Amino acid sequence: MNPTLTRALSWLVALIVPFILVMTAIRLLFTPLYPQVVYRLPGFPPDDYGFTLQDRLHWSRVSIEYLQNNAGIDFLSRESIAPGLPLYNERELSHMLDVKIVFQKMLTAWWILLVVLVILGLWAWRANWLPAFVHGLARGGQLTIILIVLVLLAVAVSFNALFTAFHRIFFVGNTWIFRFSDTLIRLFPLLFWEIGFIAMGLFTILGAVLLILLERRYAR
Repeated sequence: MNPTLTRALSWLVALIVPFILVMTAIRLLFTPLYPQVVYRLPGFPPDDYGFTLQDRLHWSRVSIEYLQNNAGIDFLSRESIAPGLPLYNERELSHMLDVKIVFQKMLTAWWILLVVLVILGLWAWRANWLPAFVHGLARGGQLTIILIVLVLLAVAVSFNALFTAFHRIFFVGNTWIFRFSDTLIRLFPLLFWEIGFIAMGLFTILGAVLLILLERRYAR
């Protein structure tokens, strides 16, 4: 196989890997298991407006389910905390719809890139450029570690600034800013996301290290 093409494909693999690893970690966190763990962590703030632990677990599960299913916004708008008291107000519902659109687009891209990576792996195996493919995986792992270290440093310096920058990239204006009494903040305070970013980083680094070790094992 042409060496130039092999190098180009190896770099393509390396560039695909960070997104796949990060999205895999995010996908793992967007399950009811993460709230089950984080709400029970020592020092996690209780809700000042009356949600119990069980309330938070229930409504976070409903919210996460909405982000992953194919239902419309009525899936959330029909939910009520109490008679006459909807789970989310109109601004919150609008934001949840925006989040769902972004999340599902990223999931689609994740699946597409996973398929591309598998196809490249099969091609590498059949066309005898598997060492370059494995090297691309490892190099992607190295790039991922650099990226995640930068993210974790940003979390350590000012998570609030990182969180704000993230939302300004993906959402319009101030549509993502809410009152402390709003359900979204009561269910998902800033610490919920700060711990999530750290967990995402650790899961991603673990995957990256495994890819680097894979190359070393393959080279033996």
